[in-house]
Amino acid sequence: MMNGSTILFYLLAAFTMASALLSVSTRQIFRAAIYLLFTLIGIAGIYFWLSYEFIAAVQIVVYVGGIVVLIIFSIFLTQQTGEKLPSQRLDRKIFAALAAFCGFALTMLQVYKHAFGPSRQEVPSPDVRRIGQAMMGVGQGGYALPFEIISMLLLAAMIGCIVIALRIKPSKS
Repeated sequence: MMNGSTILFYLLAAFTMASALLSVSTRQIFRAAIYLLFTLIGIAGIYFWLSYEFIAAVQIVVYVGGIVVLIIFSIFLTQQTGEKLPSQRLDRKIFAALAAFCGFALTMLQVYKHAFGPSRQEVPSPDVRRIGQAMMGVGQGGYALPFEIISMLLLAAMIGCIVIALRIKPSKS
């Protein structure tokens, strides 16, 4: 029998999955950005459901409040908000479906290989101090290097947005 917590999880998961599918399948770029916004809000809801309030707040502030707003501003800078994206060729659709299937199969293989049972280790409490020490740690279990790599990835995305916004369109004669 399902209790309220389980029903809430399935609702959040369904909302997140539906928004993600709409984000990658729509042909209107502005709608794709809005669906991405809903996807990230759904992920933050799952973090709240797991009682990881700090990570949920970071998800909302950084990704929803920062990245999606940056993407929407980039869309408005290119002045292509109402235009539809071109439909993809069949070979690209097949390759994308194959890549998604391979990723799903790899994930399921790892899930089935791992024995999920009761853990004998005590789970540390997710307080802000412990998360901060792990985020800035450079030793074993530290996340300073991935944090810097993600910041370089975001910088590359911002530069890409600027290049796309400054691209000169050929005149239609």
